[in-house]
Amino acid sequence: MHDIRYIRENAAAFDAALARRGMEPVSPSILAVDTARREKILAAETAQAEQNKASKEVGAAKARGDEDEFQRLRTLVADKKAEVARLNDEAKAEDAKLAEMLMGIPNLPFDDVPDGADEEDNVEIKRWGTPREIDFDAKEHFEIAGVVPGMDFATAGKLSGSRFVVLTGSIARIHRALAQFMVNTHVDENGLTEAWTPVLVREEMMYGTGQLPKFGEDSYQTTNGWWMVPTAEVTLTNFVNGETIEEATLPRRYVAHTQCFRSEAGSAGRDTSGMLRQHQFEKVEMVSITKPEDSRGELDRMTACAEGILERLGLPYRTVALCTGDMGFGARRTHDIEVWLPGQNKYREISSVSVCGDFQARRMNARFKPTGGGKPEFLHTLNGSGLAVGRCLIAVLENGQQADGSITLPEVLHPYLGGKTTLTAEGTLI
Repeated sequence: MHDIRYIRENAAAFDAALARRGMEPVSPSILAVDTARREKILAAETAQAEQNKASKEVGAAKARGDEDEFQRLRTLVADKKAEVARLNDEAKAEDAKLAEMLMGIPNLPFDDVPDGADEEDNVEIKRWGTPREIDFDAKEHFEIAGVVPGMDFATAGKLSGSRFVVLTGSIARIHRALAQFMVNTHVDENGLTEAWTPVLVREEMMYGTGQLPKFGEDSYQTTNGWWMVPTAEVTLTNFVNGETIEEATLPRRYVAHTQCFRSEAGSAGRDTSGMLRQHQFEKVEMVSITKPEDSRGELDRMTACAEGILERLGLPYRTVALCTGDMGFGARRTHDIEVWLPGQNKYREISSVSVCGDFQARRMNARFKPTGGGKPEFLHTLNGSGLAVGRCLIAVLENGQQADGSITLPEVLHPYLGGKTTLTAEGTLI
């Protein structure tokens, strides 16, 4: 959420930053509501002062026996009391209207975010690894002989419908091994604190990280009001919801492996084959909570953490800076990491790492207390995939595929698979 004082003092700059996202100016409508709210508050304060003054004079009029003045002042006090109540109610209504408007405005992009309309305007900032030469017709993950026995879309469709999958046997084990490898790497090598969190959250937690109110259709809500998390960003970031923490405890860096749920409302007809885009999936999520001056550098550190997982797995990737038109609602800058999928002959997103500045912290009222004293300041928050487990499984399977339908597995996974190195064309680990 945005600081209304910043908008008052920098209206033109605020609108110019939003224009980079393709938005029309919003400051005139925002400031009109803000002005009305402040006028109501001032009028209520003035009426309250008049009520207080009249209340003091009532006793004096009674004491000197001035019945007419006494009655006039009593009526004035009652009228002012009603006026104060009415003006306060009107001010609260304007305040709620202002908050709703501010909640619906996306974050402002950093100056170094490339301008553009969509993903075609994203800018590559790094490329690692060279896709291997495959001298046979590379298959997509769900077509590989060794994968077919353990990746069941028909049974998932019977159980739950489209965009679900049942993993069994060796494929389920490789999927689990990937998640364990990711979490262990982030904890043991990258210094993150592991967390296990709920996947059902209160509505205010979804507001805190920006999934609500604008993107409710992208998530699932239970009949009793809980929301199913689209990512552990929601839970991990909201650890500091409503808190004022000590500066000395920063940065706070978390990682969690959770189930995630997305309706994929805006992706009808896209990636309908295989398990690239699912309603239910697993992700290893990273969240950092920092001081303002540290957040931009933290974005680069988190990006490197995610990239390191792919490098350890030997999977070629490229990293792109998202342009203003492709960046998410709460981000000030985003790095997408795209892994090479030979079955599709293209790079596909496997991680998105974003710095949000104080945008989420304002929504959550999350602050830190400076060590040297002074007024508490809003925290800065960051989030990123480290990585999407299902998509990483796809990448491992497709990049390791052999002509006979078997799959050579990355060396770093061998200890998690009991020393086994290969998925045979029959779907067994050896």
